[in-house]
Amino acid sequence: MAEPALVASSALLHSPPINHKSLTVAARETLTMASIGATSGKLDALKAAIQSAYGVALPDKPGRVEGNGIAFVWAGPGQWLAVAERGPSRDLEVELKAALPGLASIVDHSDGRVVMRISGPRARDVLAKGVPIDLDPRAFRPGDVAITHASHIGVILWQLDNAPTYEVALFRSYADSFAHWIEEAAAEFVSARD
Repeated sequence: MAEPALVASSALLHSPPINHKSLTVAARETLTMASIGATSGKLDALKAAIQSAYGVALPDKPGRVEGNGIAFVWAGPGQWLAVAERGPSRDLEVELKAALPGLASIVDHSDGRVVMRISGPRARDVLAKGVPIDLDPRAFRPGDVAITHASHIGVILWQLDNAPTYEVALFRSYADSFAHWIEEAAAEFVSARD
């Protein structure tokens, strides 16, 4: 009997993307992700290795930096989520373990999390319906990160630009619930008559 083949599938099987002039919402299906936790006593060496390999300084507080095709999102003291396009044979867990031997614990999150991109003039209004943080441009700007919840679903939220464009990382098992909430929160802004 032949071995069943595993086939990659979307985390959002029941929720199509939203594509409207005032709001777009779509899963970032082509990412590879890994968590990085500094080994005790090795934080400075870890920061130096990341600076050397990727040309960025790891943030010490909620923030996101990007360099050499990879983003580092602060996920707590001495912890980061690394995010990059998967590309041909790119696996961040393997890449980071080779670049940071003995400096950090590296765990793959590529198939355990989903990242949703929410952008457009109404993105802030939609997120404000379920995210209990101040998203006003004076309080939350490009490069800012928050570990919070969206409609009772734990998320890591970051802002990419002033459009505004946000990305939200959450556990894959909550993707359909999050997408349903986004659809409901966006309904008033993406009506068929617009």
